Amino acid sequence: MNKIAIDIILLPSEEMMDKVIELNKELLKHFENIPASAGIILNKENCFPHISLAMGVIGKNEILNINQVLHNISKEFSIMNLNAISIYANIIPSGEKVSCYKIENTRQLQLLHETIMNKLSNHFTYDITAEMIYSPKEVEDITLDWIRNYPKKSSFENFSPHITIGFGEIENTNLPIKFISSKLALCHLGNYCTCKKILLSINLKISID
Repeated sequence: MNKIAIDIILLPSEEMMDKVIELNKELLKHFENIPASAGIILNKENCFPHISLAMGVIGKNEILNINQVLHNISKEFSIMNLNAISIYANIIPSGEKVSCYKIENTRQLQLLHETIMNKLSNHFTYDITAEMIYSPKEVEDITLDWIRNYPKKSSFENFSPHITIGFGEIENTNLPIKFISSKLALCHLGNYCTCKKILLSINLKISID
């Protein structure tokens, strides 16, 4: 397959990733013997906590060009100071609840999202099939729907920054949480739009203000 489903993301700080992974472990205690492919089991090797900025389908031969575009964008944006302001649970079509941190949408975060969408729109398509997903044999229809409908339902005025925690519902804990994000990354999407493999990562510029 020459095309893959990707997400351009912000990687939270190590400390914030640790917090999200710990909450994910708490949720997983309610599910026995769940295979990694069937759920959301967060870690720093093959299922990274992240903030989605732009989803789509790309040709594998476009990665180098996208890398250059993201490098140029990274020069325009400083390390992000972010704020997790609440935890909420979405109900997906299967009836299951998925908990997420809601991230305060700052002017800079919105601008970063829109800049990436605008500058990479000619690289993205949305003709998604299961074969384009990491581990395609375990793909749920909702995964394909989220990617296919990203431009209409999740971008620009509908952009809603969040970090997925996992299946189940968890109470708000120690909120708000301030954290930084210093890296943009391009990742190959897995089931439930998890970040399964980082294809490239780029540091945002360090502010000298």
